[in-house]
Amino acid sequence: MNTSKSDTLFEKAKQLIPGGVNSPVRAFKSVGTNPLFIQKAKGSKLWDADGNEFIDYVGSWGPMLLGHSHPKIIEAIKKTAENGTSFGAPTELEVMIAELITKIMPSIEMVRMVNSGTEATMSAIRLARAYTGKDKMIKFEGCYHGHGDSFLIKAGSGAMTFGVPDSPGIPKGIADYTLTARFNDIASVEELISKNKSEIAALIVEPVVGNMGCIPPRENFLKQLRQLCTRENIVLIFDEVMTGFRISLGGAQELYKIKPDITTLGKIIGGGLPVGAYGGKKEIMQLVSPSGPMYQAGTLSGNPLAMAAGFEMLSIISQDKSVYKILEERSAQLENGMRETLQKFSLNYRINRVGSMFTLFFTDKEVFDYDSAKTSDTKKFALYFNEMLMQGIYLAPSQFEAAFVSAAHSTEDIEKTNRAFAEAIKNIT
Repeated sequence: MNTSKSDTLFEKAKQLIPGGVNSPVRAFKSVGTNPLFIQKAKGSKLWDADGNEFIDYVGSWGPMLLGHSHPKIIEAIKKTAENGTSFGAPTELEVMIAELITKIMPSIEMVRMVNSGTEATMSAIRLARAYTGKDKMIKFEGCYHGHGDSFLIKAGSGAMTFGVPDSPGIPKGIADYTLTARFNDIASVEELISKNKSEIAALIVEPVVGNMGCIPPRENFLKQLRQLCTRENIVLIFDEVMTGFRISLGGAQELYKIKPDITTLGKIIGGGLPVGAYGGKKEIMQLVSPSGPMYQAGTLSGNPLAMAAGFEMLSIISQDKSVYKILEERSAQLENGMRETLQKFSLNYRINRVGSMFTLFFTDKEVFDYDSAKTSDTKKFALYFNEMLMQGIYLAPSQFEAAFVSAAHSTEDIEKTNRAFAEAIKNIT
């Protein structure tokens, strides 16, 4: 496979952009190769700068639920762009998408649009502090909530990939307000609450973790979190930037029947364009400026192009009942094929899947938290990644990321992927 143009672009990029990329995991450092520079994408496929074609399981890290360049979404963007790309003023599209979000997710009574998942989570924590009058927050080891200072304490995803769980540049005073529990371990949460009685404003969690690989909650874990937060007057925040509209139409809160106080959203609600949102109970959200004293603003918040794409995306998935059926069928087909191959080679690697999110972990241990995820053989993963890439399968270049199936993946795509998987496993075993 000739990737000379990507290599040339990467060398030039490294002179102009830190590490040659605008987000760390893209650099392919953990898999020991140079990144591909992508030229175009359509449906389940993407093409790099050298014209090589790949079946894509990154999907722009989740939002491409319907596949790349969906014609209705592209048309909505084009039509909106003809009237202008940004106004810094209210538009009808903002009202339309807010109404649709609140209809799909009943826990969200009011919603504020922002430009990224990081903005959404930062704002949600500030709001929880304003609402409770308390300062501390609980997060979980390996959960990633964007690059806000408070969140880069034992974070997942890129931090795990590069072996730097805490980032320089974060004042100790900020870190002191961040308490870290173990995912799927309710006792660790209870201990933190006991030691910090009446000081904790918020508990934020990825209800299904995607940023140390796909890790589902154990039975009753989310229910127990809800009960604890209610009892202790702690705002429960579900970070559904990744899971919202992905693992079910109503996200993880619908799937597990848990109602958070605040939800953060992103990815899918932009239809592929940069966007985020946070929303929840009206009594909490009314504290947000200008209706309340908690300040948060953004010139590009509610950008009409993002609102048009997101509204079209949400309209399609809320009206077309076949979307989630297809996602489940294709995802199960892929998982079953992978399991058959592992069984054939007498390998006990772990596959975690929730809906159309999944991760293959190169470990024989159950993966249910940060420590168990770290038992994965990252060197083996790197070999596997490069084998799959050589066969035209594009995966996230990190053991600690989820993969995503889209409704555009055909049965033929899945069959080709399963054949490539069998070949890759044979070559690295």
